[in-house]
Amino acid sequence: MTDSRKRACFWPIASADCTLHRLGLALCLVALVTCGKSVESPTVAQLPKVAVAWQRPAVIDFHAHLSLDGVDRVRQIMADNGIELMINLSGGSGRRGGQSWYLAKALSDQLGGKILNFASPDWRDFGEPQWAAREAAALEQAVVQFGFRGVKISKGLGLGHTDERDQLVAVDDIRLDPLWQKAAQLGIAVCIHVADPRAFWWPLTEKNERWDELGVHPYWAYGPVSAEVLATFPPQAQELVNQRTAVPSWPQLLQSAERLYRRNPKTTFVAVHFGNAAEDLAYVDGLLLRNSNLSIDIAARVGEFGRHPADAVKAFFEKWQDRIVFGTDIGIGGDYLMLGSNGEIEPELKDVKPFYDAHWQYLQTAARQIAHPSPIQGRWKVDAIGLSAAVLDKLYRRNALRLLDRAVLVERANKAPPAQAMPSTPPPADPTPAWALPPAAKSTPPGH
Repeated sequence: MTDSRKRACFWPIASADCTLHRLGLALCLVALVTCGKSVESPTVAQLPKVAVAWQRPAVIDFHAHLSLDGVDRVRQIMADNGIELMINLSGGSGRRGGQSWYLAKALSDQLGGKILNFASPDWRDFGEPQWAAREAAALEQAVVQFGFRGVKISKGLGLGHTDERDQLVAVDDIRLDPLWQKAAQLGIAVCIHVADPRAFWWPLTEKNERWDELGVHPYWAYGPVSAEVLATFPPQAQELVNQRTAVPSWPQLLQSAERLYRRNPKTTFVAVHFGNAAEDLAYVDGLLLRNSNLSIDIAARVGEFGRHPADAVKAFFEKWQDRIVFGTDIGIGGDYLMLGSNGEIEPELKDVKPFYDAHWQYLQTAARQIAHPSPIQGRWKVDAIGLSAAVLDKLYRRNALRLLDRAVLVERANKAPPAQAMPSTPPPADPTPAWALPPAAKSTPPGH
């Protein structure tokens, strides 16, 4: 088959969960730089209005990307920020005799088991008859021999991975079902990243609300790029933009993901990045309502769902308090840091505490118009939601512990309802701003 790496080479390294970065390759590490902007830490007066005796529990960060050469940094960051456990979603695949797995296990061992690793498939030869059996067996080995606790599927599924005919592999491709069935049998969760922020499909101009991010990495965008805008980027970036291939629309990808959830009710899925649709609170609410095997994390999307009215977001967290887990999308290596996203300015260790503090401030206080944790993801402020101690305890730790309990997930699988057809529900809202519409699509003013 045609190598799919050309199609994938322009993805954000941290978002694509590149397996190679588990091996410490310089090519991947160089790409993991981020915005060094800091945000204000919460003051004593802003602490949540809960019982005086309440203190934030030891937190589980359910969404991290870690490298063995960063073990000392990981240890320090966890200690400085009250993180008891990190879930490393970059455990890698069984390729090259499981080299990535050995490195991931060594990281966990050196930190006394405070790192739990998730494995990813090796997408080589997808579509060949032996692929599904090979990867199901590899997953069992990762769990039984290396102690892995889940599966991570990057956004390459649906956007970059190809089959034996060099066709994009759909998120709900039925050839993947043996992998989901093996996860259910083993009692492990599947963290799945589908699509990207909606604005990545809009034209790439300074009017795009994600310009700060996409202006640094124009090859992350899926929307049109004019010749004038393209000419402003360095030659290498221009080449990567020109290598882009057509991908499904934002709604198409999300609908494909829901078909996957509904066809595999025994499998426990965690739709990362706030269900992959933080822009549409009502859609994520319906997604959770329709799919009892689904949870979500909040990683790298506080800025997105934080734009909704604070009362509505707080009500959402209260309603779904048993199915939301805390995560940040932090990346930690020996010589790199990634704080939710990356840009031109590489952050330093001193930037990590303000990054975590921005999460605590948003979730625990009633502060208004505060900076969100990753300002490069949008130049707007958010209003904090001041969750109760009971909800915070579930968000920070209890829900994660349940998703990591293999016996609990096996029991859930045994009680799961039969597979269901996709309901006739509308796709997620995908309003395109007026400036981004092609001329023919813009409404004609009255009288013309």
